Amino acid sequence: MKTIGIIGAMPSELVGISELLGSAEKIKKSGFEFTVCNYCDKKIVYACCGIAKVNAALCSQAMIFNFGVEAIINTGVAGGMNPDVKVCDIVISNEVLPHDLDLHFLNDYPPYCGIFKSDKKLIDTAVEICNENDINCFVQRIVSGEAFISDSAVKQDIVNRLNPYAVDMESSAIGHSCYLNEIPFVSVRCISDNADDEGAMSFDEFEKIAADRVAKIVVKMLERL
Repeated sequence: MKTIGIIGAMPSELVGISELLGSAEKIKKSGFEFTVCNYCDKKIVYACCGIAKVNAALCSQAMIFNFGVEAIINTGVAGGMNPDVKVCDIVISNEVLPHDLDLHFLNDYPPYCGIFKSDKKLIDTAVEICNENDINCFVQRIVSGEAFISDSAVKQDIVNRLNPYAVDMESSAIGHSCYLNEIPFVSVRCISDNADDEGAMSFDEFEKIAADRVAKIVVKMLERL
């Protein structure tokens, strides 16, 4: 892979990426600011897409169209959705899907797919790095929706229906865009909260720690792809 894209939803999710990758060029395209640099003989393009699925989908498409990225890594924080997953653990997507849309509308109409599979090579690379650094990780389903989940009843409903390990607001949209463009994709998320009644408080406390941890993993991935 010679050109790799990285997308985070919030500026804080890309601070560590920027610091580790060093000097870069800023390019504005389609309403987004893309940062372009060379790292380990690869062209790296990264951007803050903004929160929620529409922003994520638009940024993904703009990145693919304008820079010809050959893979996209979605980085950032997420809420834990399984009791085995603890704050600061890593969840690596094996598949992504929306939790707030009846999949009938995606499965029975274009794009005729509602669950978007992550790329095996990207998954394996992320797992390898986590294992080497004694970071607890899970390769499991990540779901996305148009709300920050901080209500235990809402969380339980999502768990009952879809059994995810993490919840966020962007992964499924990025996966959807990559599926349509036939671009390999993975979401690598660090758990910042448990998506329950104490989720907002936990997020405020652990967001920076979680974002820094996942940034280091993603940069190590770039060295091996």
